[in-house]
Order: sequence, then C-alpha cells, then structure tokens
Amino acid sequence: MKIAILDDYQDQVRNLNVTALLKDHEVKVFNNTARGVGQLALRLSNYDVLVLIRERTEISSALLRKLPNLKIISQTGKVSGHIDVEQASKQGVVILEGSGDPTAPAELTWALIMAASRKIVPYASHLKEGGWQRTSMNAENNLLGCTLKGKVLGIWGYGKIGKLIAGYGKAFGMQILVWGREPSRDQAKKDGVLVAESKQDFFARADVLSLHLRLNPATEGIVKREDLAAMKPDALFVNTSRAELVEAGALLAALQEGRPGQAALDVFEEEPLAISSPLLRLENVLATPHLGYVEKNSYELYFGAAFQNILDYASGNMKSVLNPEAITKTN
Repeated sequence: MKIAILDDYQDQVRNLNVTALLKDHEVKVFNNTARGVGQLALRLSNYDVLVLIRERTEISSALLRKLPNLKIISQTGKVSGHIDVEQASKQGVVILEGSGDPTAPAELTWALIMAASRKIVPYASHLKEGGWQRTSMNAENNLLGCTLKGKVLGIWGYGKIGKLIAGYGKAFGMQILVWGREPSRDQAKKDGVLVAESKQDFFARADVLSLHLRLNPATEGIVKREDLAAMKPDALFVNTSRAELVEAGALLAALQEGRPGQAALDVFEEEPLAISSPLLRLENVLATPHLGYVEKNSYELYFGAAFQNILDYASGNMKSVLNPEAITKTN
C-alpha cells in the first residue's frame, strides 16, 4: 500500500520503533502542512492510506471527493470532528480509530500550572538577558509568583485527565473543585471531591481553572466571556484541551481586561499559531505549541496503534473501524 503520514512537524516518526511495522509498504512522511483543498489534493491523490496526527489536518468532504484512490484513514487517537465521516463512508473510505493515554496531557497541564504560577519562563528568559529576578522589564508587570498550597483548583471535566489533575492538585495541598456534566459531577462526589454549586460558582471560586472537555457541538464555545469575567483578577486559566471550547475572542478580551489575571495555553483556534497572534504579545500568557501528546512514549503508543490498525484491517480484522458502513462500499 501507498501510505502518507501527515504533519510530522518535528520529523520524528521515522525515528520511532513502531515505524518498522510499515517496512513492507511504500511510506511517505510529510513534515510540513499543506493549506487548502487544492494543495492537499495534489499532495495526497495517489495514496491508498492516510495516517493523521490527531487533528492537524482537516479531511473535509471537498477534499475526500478529490482523493479517488483513498481507501483507509488511520487516526492516531480518536476522531474529533476533523474528518467528514459521512462523506468518507459514502466513498468507501474506512476510518480506523486508535488509542491513547491521559498521562502526557495531564503532566503537561500540571507543568503549565507550575510554570505559570511561579512565573518560571519569564524569570528564565530575563535571566539570559541580564535581568536578575525579573518577570518583566515593565515595573508594573514585574510580579512575584505564588505557591499552590491552599488554593482552589477548578477542574471542568472529571474524566481520565481530570482525575489525574485532581490527584496532582491534592498532592500539592490544593482544594479541588469540579464542574461538568451530571455524570462527571456524580463521579466526583463518589470520590469525595467537592462539586461547584453552579458554573458561575465554579468560575468565581477557582484560583486555577483547567478545562478537560471533549470538543463537540454541545461543548463548542461553552466558556463564555461572562464566565471568564467572573474569575478572580489573580486567577490562572488553563486550556490544554481545545481552543474552540472558549467562545471566539472571549479569552483575549478577558485577559486584556484583567479577569482572569493570566492564562496557560497549549491549544489555539489556528494551528500552527501565527507569530502575529495577539496572545503571544501578552505578558500574562504562557503559550506552548500543542505539546499535550507530543512526547516519545505517546508517539510510540499513538503511531503503534495507528500502524497496527492498518495491518490488522488489511488482514481482515475489523475491530478498530469507526464507520463499518464504508466497508460495504468497497465490496
């Protein structure tokens, strides 16, 4: 099979142990992102299989119609709205879903919370420029960091990642406050974790507030500007899940207005994030380039599953198929 692996920005897939699984196939790894349906169609029209790195490329209906040779899309992790599943099924393109692990995104979330709270990045960057114990060259923004013990850690979404974050917070002596759908709140109560009385109560009480929700039509834009405005002026807003969970433009406006006081972000509406983004010009924003799952162990896991799914499907194993209705189109 002719297999294309998309959007390997760091050129690391070829160094993975699991890449040997595809040794009997013709594999091309693309290290840069193509924009637009036309460019993507030219690049991908000859391939039988696409391997997607999470949601880095949108596989739209328009693009699928321009890929007549495509038979399989193998997803690293789970499909999350970036593939037109209905169109793929109509064309007989089988979508294979992979597996994941919450450890890497949970650890990154905690690293961002720690770094932002103690202002590690600005201290370190100013030290290289001769600034001793400075977080900013602007006197008004040259502020102290703070410890986490005794503070309220708000977790919206008490799933696999949210539970890990709650455990980290407890270990640091924080008070855990959960919000989310009713099943999420019920599970938190069973675990002896405090649940907020309302969304308004949740935003108002949290000193650190971290989002851990899946993006779907029900959660898109679920964080409103008025929610952010209810936060404390020294609160930290953390998003390592999806940028689209927040109402468009709301976070930038809220940060400029001082509620919340700062943000730590790993996800953005447009990725890769343009250097001209106004978020990057704010001193109260710590931004990382979507690193939640970008580490060695996660890559071996995600790509191992995606590659093995291709081989399994080719040998007649249908267990990882997201859209079984597509199979009838190919027969």
